[in-house]
Amino acid sequence: MLKGCGRKLLLSLIGAMFTCLLVLVVDQQHRQLLQSSGDAGGAARQSPEAAKGFTAYFSTLSRVRRETGLQGGAARDAPKPPAEEISARDVFVALKTTKKFHGSRLDLLLHTWISRNKEETFIFTDGEDDELKKKTGNVVNTNCSAAHSRQALSCKMAVEYDKFIESGRKWFCHVDDDNYVNMRTLVKLLSNYPHTQDIYIGKPSLDRPIQATERISENKVRPVHFWFATGGAGFCISRGLALKMSPWASGGHFMSTAEKIRLPDDCTIGYIIESVLGVKLIRSNLFHSHLENLQQVPKTEIHKQVTLSYGMFENKRNSILMKGAFSVEDDPSRFRSIHCLLYPDTPWCPPNIVY
Repeated sequence: MLKGCGRKLLLSLIGAMFTCLLVLVVDQQHRQLLQSSGDAGGAARQSPEAAKGFTAYFSTLSRVRRETGLQGGAARDAPKPPAEEISARDVFVALKTTKKFHGSRLDLLLHTWISRNKEETFIFTDGEDDELKKKTGNVVNTNCSAAHSRQALSCKMAVEYDKFIESGRKWFCHVDDDNYVNMRTLVKLLSNYPHTQDIYIGKPSLDRPIQATERISENKVRPVHFWFATGGAGFCISRGLALKMSPWASGGHFMSTAEKIRLPDDCTIGYIIESVLGVKLIRSNLFHSHLENLQQVPKTEIHKQVTLSYGMFENKRNSILMKGAFSVEDDPSRFRSIHCLLYPDTPWCPPNIVY
């Protein structure tokens, strides 16, 4: 009988131990489930010491992120700071024209973008005009021929280059008398590059490098090929690069260099920079000439462009396609409407215009 009681007691103890072990296992699994679920209640049940430890950890992490510039995605997505802080006064805008266009073309530019940038804009022409000098001070008579020949164009470019070097300014930008220049966007673009480095920026008019023949001596020539930015859209050169061009461009040397390859002024600029100095053209689609279909420039992107133009393209009127303050008949170049879009505070711009 005693043996039977002992056996029952032993079985009871084993059963009790098994039950306790089972309860402990279930409780541990329940705790792990609560931890992994990360519900709000779990955080509230932490001990004060644990909560304090986590608070200190996240405070330190936030401080480190602020100090290293990694606080959130906003800092990572912030715009790249300019390479150099410049203003419009650092830019020398050389505008090439001819006397017969002083009225038909220059008056439009003087009325629009030049009116806000008179000190930065230097007009290079081929004849005296007292009326023009009354409207703006920076008029340079190059005494070059009024013909649209490569010699005459190179003659004016040679004077532009020398005047820029004399000015001491940081950037040389050449444009034609059928260009609208957005100075704000131009300054923003140039600020991405140090003016002391070799920078040549513009838009090619060709889809391949131009092929030319370089005259080495009286009886010897060699083929050369290089990219060039078309003068019809405008281009810019840093002062650092312009100074390196001096042996081939200053003091009349530009004319003799142009004769070596027998190409116009903008091609000669590309030859000196790319072929002689080995500096590559930086292409920018923000420059525009009448040689491209200007109606493809979206009106929502007009304010981002550096230069715009007008003229004829494939025997059709070629200008920016936009609704504006003036009709196409009153404003065929669209420059007045563009100016009112960019500068609605201009006194002669009609108020409350929907573009």
